Amino acid sequence: MRGYTSKEELKEEIKKTYEKYIAEFEAIPEHMKASRADEVDRTPAENLAYQVGWTTLVLGWERAEQNGAEVKTPSDQFKWNQLGELYQWFSDTYAGLSLAELQDKLDANIQAIYQMIDSMSDDELFLPHQRKWADSATKSAVWEVYKFIHVNTVAPFGTFRTKIRKWKKNML
Repeated sequence: MRGYTSKEELKEEIKKTYEKYIAEFEAIPEHMKASRADEVDRTPAENLAYQVGWTTLVLGWERAEQNGAEVKTPSDQFKWNQLGELYQWFSDTYAGLSLAELQDKLDANIQAIYQMIDSMSDDELFLPHQRKWADSATKSAVWEVYKFIHVNTVAPFGTFRTKIRKWKKNML
C-alpha cells in the first residue's frame, strides 16, 4: 500500500483515481445499469453501490466516534467474516438508484472524505492508534486512518475501473 506524506498528496491521489473511475460511467446508458456481463462480477449499478457503501461506512465510523459512540466495524449488522452479505446489502440498498443518483451519492461521499481528511491533524491521519474504530477494525495489524481511506477509495477505484472497462468492452 502506498504511503502518503501529506493530506494534500492523499487527497490528490483520491481525486485522480476517482475522476478516472467515475468517467467510465459516462457512456453507460441507464437502461443497462443492471445488465450482467460474462466474466465481470458486478453490474454498473452494483459497482457504484459497492463504492457508495464502503465510503459511507468509513464516514460513518468517523462520525460515530466523534459523537462518542462505540463503533463496530465493518457495521452493526455485519462482521468481517460476512463481507459477502455486506456486499449484497450494498447492492440491495443502493443499486436500485439511477446511475446519476449513485454518482451523486459517491461524489458527496468523496467530498465528505476530503473534509474528514482536512479536519484531522497529521497525527490523527498518519499515526497509529488515533481512532478506536481503526484499531478495532483489525485483529493483529495496526492501520492508520489514512490506510482505511486509501483502501476504500484509491485502491477500489483502480480495481473497479478495470472491471467496469471490461463490462463496457463486453456490453457496449
